[in-house]
Amino acid sequence: MTDDLPDLPAAADLRASDADLRASDADRERVAEQLRDALAEGRLDMEEFGERLDATYQARTYGELAPITRDLPGAAAVAPPSVSLVKGPAESGSWAARIVGGQGSSTWGVAVMSGFERKGSWTVPERFDCFAFWGGGELDLRDAYFAEREVTINCVAVMGGINVIVPPGVEVVVRGIGIMGGFDHREEGEPGEPGAPRVVITGFAFWGGVGVERKLPKAERQRLKEARRQERLERRRARRELGKGH
Repeated sequence: MTDDLPDLPAAADLRASDADLRASDADRERVAEQLRDALAEGRLDMEEFGERLDATYQARTYGELAPITRDLPGAAAVAPPSVSLVKGPAESGSWAARIVGGQGSSTWGVAVMSGFERKGSWTVPERFDCFAFWGGGELDLRDAYFAEREVTINCVAVMGGINVIVPPGVEVVVRGIGIMGGFDHREEGEPGEPGAPRVVITGFAFWGGVGVERKLPKAERQRLKEARRQERLERRRARRELGKGH
């Protein structure tokens, strides 16, 4: 949250483990809706609304999200609906539905002076082996299913490159070795969501590299882009309405 936000009650009533949980897009949207109601009722002016809305979309954990509406009632002046601090069955079920068992739809990829890619609704096996020599490969796990709760991607890159794309919420562990090459460790250390898969990246890079990126699925990126566009339109509309009232 920005430093200009009003002093709201601290989230002292959150257990430490709850406060550190990652908030979902649905959680942020619920808070944004409550802020819009407060603006319409005159409980917030445009400056406060803008500050709190920005803080809402920047919030990553429940500890950051919960104080934003702590001093606001909900619609019709009833007590505000509390943000769920425990990941419910719907979210954990979503990850559970993507861990399907079986052998995986593809178990290896090879690029020799060429390229390979795996993307879309494919099933990642318990172990996927890939090799790139004077070529490149891309493994996109954003819309993938997983044969097991923990999967291993073994990458060998010799004068080539392999890129692994994972969605938010997935834990990443990198154990590869590079000689005049390297493995990307930037996405390590972020805790996985409850029930989410764990992706272990191992292997060897010689005059090559293995990259790891964390990206939203394309459909989710488009949804957020449209939501932000709608927020901008609503801000302009609210400013115009406030201007008419003066």
